[in-house]
Amino acid sequence: MTFSLHLHQFLLSLTPVKSKVFQVDHSTDNNTLIETLLLERDELYQELSRLRGNDKGTLEVAREKNRKYEAILKEKDNLIKQLTDQLAWYRRKFWKPQSEKYIPQDPNQRRIEFDGLDVLPEEEASIKEAEKEIITYVRNKPAKEKKHPVRLPLPDFLRREDEMIEPEGIDDNWVRIGEEVTEVLAHKPGELFVRRIIRPTYVLKKNLQKQAEINEEPVVNIKTATLPLMPLPRSNADASLLAELLMGKYMFHLPMHRQLAIFKLTGMSIPASTVNGWTMGSCDLVRALYHRLREIVLSSDYIQVDESTVPVINNEKHRAVKAYLWMVRSVMKNLVFFHYDKGSRAQKVVLELLRDYQGAIQTDGYEAYSIYERKKGVLLLGCWAHARRKFKEAVKEDKDGAEYGLGQIGMLYKVESMATDQQMTHEQRAELRKRLAYPILCAFEKWIVSYYHKVIPKGRMDKALRYTYSLFHRLSRYHLDGRYQIDNNLIENDVRPLALGRKNYMFCGNHVAAENAAIMYSLLGCCKANDVNPREWLTDVLTRIPTYNNDYSLDLAELLPHNWNRNKV
Repeated sequence: MTFSLHLHQFLLSLTPVKSKVFQVDHSTDNNTLIETLLLERDELYQELSRLRGNDKGTLEVAREKNRKYEAILKEKDNLIKQLTDQLAWYRRKFWKPQSEKYIPQDPNQRRIEFDGLDVLPEEEASIKEAEKEIITYVRNKPAKEKKHPVRLPLPDFLRREDEMIEPEGIDDNWVRIGEEVTEVLAHKPGELFVRRIIRPTYVLKKNLQKQAEINEEPVVNIKTATLPLMPLPRSNADASLLAELLMGKYMFHLPMHRQLAIFKLTGMSIPASTVNGWTMGSCDLVRALYHRLREIVLSSDYIQVDESTVPVINNEKHRAVKAYLWMVRSVMKNLVFFHYDKGSRAQKVVLELLRDYQGAIQTDGYEAYSIYERKKGVLLLGCWAHARRKFKEAVKEDKDGAEYGLGQIGMLYKVESMATDQQMTHEQRAELRKRLAYPILCAFEKWIVSYYHKVIPKGRMDKALRYTYSLFHRLSRYHLDGRYQIDNNLIENDVRPLALGRKNYMFCGNHVAAENAAIMYSLLGCCKANDVNPREWLTDVLTRIPTYNNDYSLDLAELLPHNWNRNKV
């Protein structure tokens, strides 16, 4: 104990204390008063030190708890934002129109000024001039006349079956003076029939045989016509039936068991194993034609590339796994083919697929295509439809910024509409783009840079600006050539049959089945692109292709849909 504490105890024994505060008698001398005050100060200091020592741990615990609560709140805020974005996406997906076209609330407001849109005076003048010309054209464009529905007459080539209905109470007192005819379009289920190939056998007359023997000439006494090559050897399936089966699955998306059920209604039961064999054999038959199609598409100098999912059964995992089909379209030749490589979406697939390609490649923002930015002889183009989707998704988060972005992209599409309406050539379209679209592109890029710091980090508007700016060099290249499309919509339209197939037959049984699907989607897609009747084309090709496969001097390209109209027998 300290000296002051001993002194304090001594004073307590001498002086009566009525409270915790010492009662000091002013009659005492100064020394006693000083010692008493020092003792009181020492006691208070020790009490304060004790309290500080006890509170130090409590304060650290409270601070640690506060840090934990702040981390939890931050995590919950991020989760709430993520769920809010997902909810907005699902609402737009299932309860809003699916069109990507954007119409501003005020149709007269074509441009919104933002702080930081820093353009040079001469650039601003050209931008305003371009916007003025586009808006003037849109306003003065004549409205399309509404077509009222009219019932068209039924075609003359359809077979007519007459059905006579006599009025009641007709006898010899009535004379027929005319009739009223009502034509109704009727339907009967598809018909299976037997095609009988009759080959008469002839024998040479006896007198001619004897004459040949006298002249010692070689002679054939019996003649029978040669049986034409069948699509599938040792099979009794005609090309027309094989074409119907392939169209049913890969064009009308009917699984084989449904097609067999339809045949059964006509009274014909066909084993499923037999039909599966016919399908695989038919795909093998046109495989060489498919590879010829690939050569022609990849020989063009402007293609569009995309990829989409297809479920494929994995025998090791005993379930369907997500695989990918790649699509390549020749825009100028109007041909498309699908490529399947064990279901992979890796960059190595597109590297092998386009290994020797030279020309323009239009894609979305998938990173696997970025390697072609550095390949000599290849020009990589972007897709404005994908950029537009990003801004459309950001409207709920940043209405002003997203609407401005959509308005500028809409201007670019209006330039394309002007060229299409006026039926411009590729050269004229390129000049129109340089005059009207290019100034808008320059201003839009500057706006993205100036507006970026105003958006919420990692929000939808942030993603839209990042996506568009990172690919802006690809997106703006379409103005270089009038042949180039502003977006990748042509190839995305080719993906639709694949999406419908996923909803119907749901999956491919193995890799071979997926490859067969790629073959048939390619050939039928070319029929659709070239407005060729797929039933007639497929029936004719399955009939004639055995001859081409046996004679390598014939070019399979003659059988492709874009040439078939000119070479059809």
